[in-house]
Amino acid sequence: MANATTITGNLTREPEIRYTREGQATAQLGVAVNRRWQDRTTQEWQESTSFFDVVCWRDLAENVALSLTKGMRVVVTGRLEQRSWETEDGDHRTKVEITADEIGPSLRFATAEVHKVERRGAEASDVPVEA
Repeated sequence: MANATTITGNLTREPEIRYTREGQATAQLGVAVNRRWQDRTTQEWQESTSFFDVVCWRDLAENVALSLTKGMRVVVTGRLEQRSWETEDGDHRTKVEITADEIGPSLRFATAEVHKVERRGAEASDVPVEA
């Protein structure tokens, strides 16, 4: 069974970037996904909003922190991850997050300008040759 999901929604807060002790970048962001439909019996419009926490790592985390801001409409593809921890009071908590593989701006209602980022430490053989 595959564990892959894609959501499209608006950022609820600025991406928050942090670095692990080893220097690995991680960014956390929130995405609100709105759904609107017409009730068949009443003919009235209904709305629902779901909120998702998204985590990304390494270059993706740095690019997200530099490129995206609160309110932007984004497309996120990744996998669902569950993590558990114990609070200082001894309570057990569990949270399901999306660990992102790809994040980008949605172009449904906006345009974007894309800039390729030079990879750090890339060997000459790792860089694709353009014809």
